[in-house]
Amino acid sequence: MADTEKTKTVLGIDEAGRGSVLGPLVIGGVLMKENKLKFLDRIGVKDSKRLTAKKRTIISRKIKKITQFTTTIITAQEIDHLRNTGTNLNKIETNAMIEIIKQYKPEKCCIDCLDVNEERFHNRIQHTNHKMEVITEHKADDTYNIVAAASIIAKVERDKQMEIIRQEYGAVGSGYPSDKKTTGYLKNLNGKYPPIVRQTWNTVKNIETKD
Repeated sequence: MADTEKTKTVLGIDEAGRGSVLGPLVIGGVLMKENKLKFLDRIGVKDSKRLTAKKRTIISRKIKKITQFTTTIITAQEIDHLRNTGTNLNKIETNAMIEIIKQYKPEKCCIDCLDVNEERFHNRIQHTNHKMEVITEHKADDTYNIVAAASIIAKVERDKQMEIIRQEYGAVGSGYPSDKKTTGYLKNLNGKYPPIVRQTWNTVKNIETKD
C-alpha cells in the first residue's frame, strides 16, 4: 500500500499573467510521480517570482526533461470575449485548470488557489474527480515544489509571449498596470487598442475616463 501511495501521479498547476493588462494569461501544468518530486528540489525549483528570468529559463528546461508538462495560453482577446459574455476571470482560469486535470487524470492535484475562498475553489476542483486528492492553497507555489515547477513553466511561456508582443508592438513594458511603461503605452494609443490589450480591464477604462 505504501509503495502505491509513493508512486501516485501528482499534478501541479499555476498561472502567470493573471493581473496583466497586456498579453495572455498562461496556465502551466506539471505532472510527475510523487516519489520523484525530490528531483525538483535538486534542480533548484522554487516559486518563479523568486528566480531571475535567466534562472527560470534554465530550470524550465530541466523541468521539461523530467516531467510531463503543458501550458494553456488564453489571449487578451479571448479574456475580453469571455468577460463580456458573463464569464469572470476566476471562472476563465478555473475552466482552463480543469481541462488540464482532465488531460492528465492525476491521483493528486496541487493548485495555487486563485479564489479568496479556498473551500469554494477546492470544491469546484474536487467536483471534477471525487477520487482525486485535491490540495488548493494560497501561495502553494511556496509550499509545494510541483506547483512551483508549474509556476516556472507558466512564467517562462508568458515571458516568451510578451517578447513576441514587444517585437511587434514595441516598448510595452511588462504588461502590468503598476508598470509606468505599460500605462504610458496604453495612453499613447488614444483609445485605438490592438488585440494584445485586455480592454475589459479597469486600467483601460480609467485611462479612457481621464481622457
